[in-house]
Amino acid sequence: MTHTPRNIAIIGGGPAGLRAAEVAAQAGASVTLFDAKPSVGRKFLVAGKSGLNVTNSAEFEAFVAVYSGQDFPVARWRRQIGEFDNVAMRKWAKGLGVDTFTTKGGKVFPESKKAAPLLRRWVQRLRELGVEFHMQHRWLDLQPKADKIELEIECAEGVFNQDFDAVVLAMGGASWPQTGSTGKWVPILTQHGIDVEALQSSNCGWECGWSETTRAQAEALPLHNIHVRAGDALQVGELIITRYGLEGAPIYALGRRLRSMAAPEIVIDFKPTFTIERLVQKMESARRDFFKEAQLRWKLSKGACAIIEQLYGEFDSAQDLAEAVKACHIPLSGARPIDEVISTAGGVAWGELDEQLMLKRLPNVYCAGEMIDWEAPTGGYLMQGCFATGTVAGRAASQGSR
Repeated sequence: MTHTPRNIAIIGGGPAGLRAAEVAAQAGASVTLFDAKPSVGRKFLVAGKSGLNVTNSAEFEAFVAVYSGQDFPVARWRRQIGEFDNVAMRKWAKGLGVDTFTTKGGKVFPESKKAAPLLRRWVQRLRELGVEFHMQHRWLDLQPKADKIELEIECAEGVFNQDFDAVVLAMGGASWPQTGSTGKWVPILTQHGIDVEALQSSNCGWECGWSETTRAQAEALPLHNIHVRAGDALQVGELIITRYGLEGAPIYALGRRLRSMAAPEIVIDFKPTFTIERLVQKMESARRDFFKEAQLRWKLSKGACAIIEQLYGEFDSAQDLAEAVKACHIPLSGARPIDEVISTAGGVAWGELDEQLMLKRLPNVYCAGEMIDWEAPTGGYLMQGCFATGTVAGRAASQGSR
């Protein structure tokens, strides 16, 4: 008896879509990938501009603990990451002839740190597996049709319809829209009754309302080795002072907590290795010019001095300055606009998806990547989440709903 391969459509040529195409094709499916842009992997290339961080070497429990979302299904996510974890990611890259290395902080990069060589080899593998690429083809809608899914696609020649056995939607969130992640899929799915959590800025800078004086004194200066709190959540690391506020891994990681606050603010300890008492002792006999003395005696950075002076003014005692240095409250006016952020929170609600990432209201339609409501900090976790969900969706699509 001859087995007819399932005919699968992938919508979106980012990491999740390419991975879904790879898994489905390896399972024997006939795979067609559509993307609105002239080439695939554009977000993959943007992510690799400063070095492609493919995953993180953290132990599994610590690894999965960084992910979150609205009504986030922790047990299900553990299983999905387990299907394609950070060890599998490194083996996958090795299989493409790309060795990886790990930094002190656990970030994993290709040996060259570049994204383009890895992407070229990946696309070549997909072509060898028989994946068909249709660029500058924009998805408009879909309709269930007996045991098929009818897609409506727009290309240069016009609009056409085509039937598939299954469809994987992997169109990203709304960050880096120049790469194709525009979020225009949201109203299409909501028209089909799919609940979508609002897309919001994630892994992004936050605006602080600096004065012109603070900008002139502190823009582009780093704040090294600081403790940053948002409510009861703590992050340690480095921030950069920007013209509009603050950027850096600690504030990215606190994004979800900040978004939940009615009046978002962070509290920075600029000198976490010293107590208030020790700072006062180190000031010794100083009785004036406390900011100048703090730079000399405490090694307090110029950026920290500028921020504290704007928020608290001048000080008449070392005690008061030390208290501000140890707990500097910085009100935030909002996250940066969604079109310039690293990633987005929100997306297809988990309640709409079954264990195989199939939409319950649209059988044989699967979701993968950032368009699902999960988020993670930078450091390799975003890429891993895209690959893992692409693996689950691609495999399920090739097998069919059961």
